Amino acid sequence: MKRILLFLLLALNLATLSAQTDPAGHLASQYLQSGDWEKALTAYRNLFNQGRNPQHYDQYIAVLLKLKKYEEAKLVVKNMMNSDNDSYIYKVDYGRILQEEGSQEKADNWYKGLIRDLPANEYAIRELAVTFYRANAYDYAVKALQNGRKLLKKEDAFTFDLLSLYRFQKNKEMLSEEYLNVLAEEPNPSLLNQAKSTFASVFESVEDYAVLKNALLRKLQKRQDHPAWSDLLSWVYLQQRDFDQALKLNIATDKRLKEDGYRVYGIAEALISNKEYATAIKALDYLTGKGPQSPYYVSSKAEALRIRYQMLTDTPVGQADLLKLENDYQSLLNEFGATKNTVFAMRQLADLKAFYLKKPPEAEKLLEEVLKIPQLPLSVVSQTKLELGDVYILSGELWEAALIYGQAEKEFANEPAGQEAKYRNARLSYFQSDFEWAKTQLDVLKSSTSQLIANDALNLSLLIAENTDSPADTNALVKYAYAERLTFSRNYDQALKVLDSIGVMYPGNSLEDDVLMAKARILLKQNNITKAIESLVQITVKYHFDIWGDDALFMLGDIYQNKLHDTEKAMTYYQKLITDFPGSLHVNEARNRFRNLRGDNLG
Repeated sequence: MKRILLFLLLALNLATLSAQTDPAGHLASQYLQSGDWEKALTAYRNLFNQGRNPQHYDQYIAVLLKLKKYEEAKLVVKNMMNSDNDSYIYKVDYGRILQEEGSQEKADNWYKGLIRDLPANEYAIRELAVTFYRANAYDYAVKALQNGRKLLKKEDAFTFDLLSLYRFQKNKEMLSEEYLNVLAEEPNPSLLNQAKSTFASVFESVEDYAVLKNALLRKLQKRQDHPAWSDLLSWVYLQQRDFDQALKLNIATDKRLKEDGYRVYGIAEALISNKEYATAIKALDYLTGKGPQSPYYVSSKAEALRIRYQMLTDTPVGQADLLKLENDYQSLLNEFGATKNTVFAMRQLADLKAFYLKKPPEAEKLLEEVLKIPQLPLSVVSQTKLELGDVYILSGELWEAALIYGQAEKEFANEPAGQEAKYRNARLSYFQSDFEWAKTQLDVLKSSTSQLIANDALNLSLLIAENTDSPADTNALVKYAYAERLTFSRNYDQALKVLDSIGVMYPGNSLEDDVLMAKARILLKQNNITKAIESLVQITVKYHFDIWGDDALFMLGDIYQNKLHDTEKAMTYYQKLITDFPGSLHVNEARNRFRNLRGDNLG
């Protein structure tokens, strides 16, 4: 039935075209389109019999099949075969008629005969395969091409025709085998990338990747030095998130082929993008181990430091790890000096010393040294001044912090850096409980061209406005601002104590939901997932439609997705956010994550 419908669609299109210049054809087309099959049959029979006009052949056969007039259809096709014996169109149509009347065995034998009688001619072989394809006889199209290889005695003949057919059929095993065979002889990068793209679009499960992996392992047992197969196997490991194996394979290949490390550096970049930092560091350490003569020595050393620095913000680490990182940064600076090219390391080391190792004076010295380096980009100068102001706060040098923020605000007026400096100065006033002045500055920033700064300014302004209506609320806000300053300084335990004291000292205060959110964020930084969830759930229950309701739902979804790997719970929270807060800034990301977790194909 499906074949008849497809045949009818083709017939309708052809009928429409021919009807434009043929009045009788126009009438027949109208019958066909309206489903008046008997009249359509009479009309097309007459048209076709006027010299066996091939123009009306497809419509005539389609109507005959629709009316199940198989004998007449076979007679028409036989006559066409007699008049044009070289065409495979009519021969394949005959087999299709046998299928439609239920004679599947006869159809199969007929098709097999067509393939068996093929000449050793590339054009004829491809024509029969294409005709089978158009008749939806995909398996026979494949068989025609495979037999064609034998006839031509060329194992690489029709490779791309077969690849297209296997992809269309989603025949993953044969698709894998065909690509591996062609890559064996033609291992060029464009073909390799095409193979990866095809597999990514066709494969639907881990089992599919396992089929390809096993095929590659068998091939590599015979030819360990084949670069395309090794590259593809590495890609498979990445798709399976088997990052350790991907790295081991690339290092082994690099050593065996005595390469310069380019493929290991490539895998390191892939690992970093997947946030597999520990494995990425192994890759980068291998590259730096090749010595200064390696083209990837400097970049690998710098990138490894950057990743270790990044890991500090993702998971708590011990003091020994922090000291080792400090020493590694210092070694890099000793090796390459304080230059424009090492400013990134100086700034990151300053952050490490100030916020993690409790060495603000050393951090100040480093950042002040950065500002003395000539010809730095203005963006680097502005960010360094903001970072220096932050360090002054840690040191208790609040006046110095205000001065450097003010300096940056004036130097970079009407630029994002200047607006960020103004925000940090307002936040400093808030830390010092100068709420009125802080709010005045924040209200100016609410119209900032930077959406992030505008949102931060709006939130802090609202916090002040909503919690200074009474002396008790204002006193509670003083404590809360102090807790936020402690949080800023990474004094998390002390900040939690201050936050817990607010409810005791000022029962029924207006900051209860803010306190819960502040605690949740601190607890997440301390990797105390259970306690963080408790605080966030309290917000969703007691303060669902207040300012932190959507943030709490998004954070819960993120925790269950990325930390606890509980897909169902993550989807529940994302769905609730999408439903209850359609205007939330998080809603687009929540919707994308929900669809991804559900398994939607996002293209």
